[in-house]
Amino acid sequence: MEIEELHDEPTRERVVRSILVNGASTAAALAERLELTSAAVRRHLDLLLDEGTIEARDQRLFKARGRGRPAKVFALTETGRDRFDQQYDDLAVQALRFVAETGGEEAVRAFAVRRASFIEQRFAGVAAENPQLSPAQTLARIFTDEGYAAAVRTLPVGEELCQQHCPVSHVAHEFPQLCEAETEAIGRVLGRHVQRLATIAHGDGVCTTCIPSMTRNQDGASA
Repeated sequence: MEIEELHDEPTRERVVRSILVNGASTAAALAERLELTSAAVRRHLDLLLDEGTIEARDQRLFKARGRGRPAKVFALTETGRDRFDQQYDDLAVQALRFVAETGGEEAVRAFAVRRASFIEQRFAGVAAENPQLSPAQTLARIFTDEGYAAAVRTLPVGEELCQQHCPVSHVAHEFPQLCEAETEAIGRVLGRHVQRLATIAHGDGVCTTCIPSMTRNQDGASA
């Protein structure tokens, strides 16, 4: 049994990484994506559930479904995220502490702005390549490519950008400038004020940013 488990470990890591990159997934989607049998995927999912790496959730459906029980989706837990993050966290925190000690608050802030620059650098290009996406969906695509597993949810007042994973959450817990710089960059590319409502870095299960709808003045101009 030990030999079998060692042999299966790389495949199990592929399952975990696929969920990390693509967000919460059904067993069928994982089997197709990884070119595995449904039975093999479910065996790995059962083991990952037992060890607390993933959790099962009810799938959110936006259109009518036929008869039968809704499929479960599998998402990473905080423990699952830690498998990818902790090996780099200590080094990153030590580096930023050094920056803070030698360069002060402004140096940390400058680093955070530099790190968040991928948002503005990529926004126009991704939007041009995907005209069917809304501005918020364009951001979700960019963040997902950077490992955030992002999606968009419609709100009565606009849209909400949801990030199921944050690759810098443990570092941002001590250095919130990282989150602040991201939020400001989002606001700049959208041309409006946005508000970060929750962050994984501060104990929430997901990072959420409220993107209000554009308002219009009486003359019809956007405000």
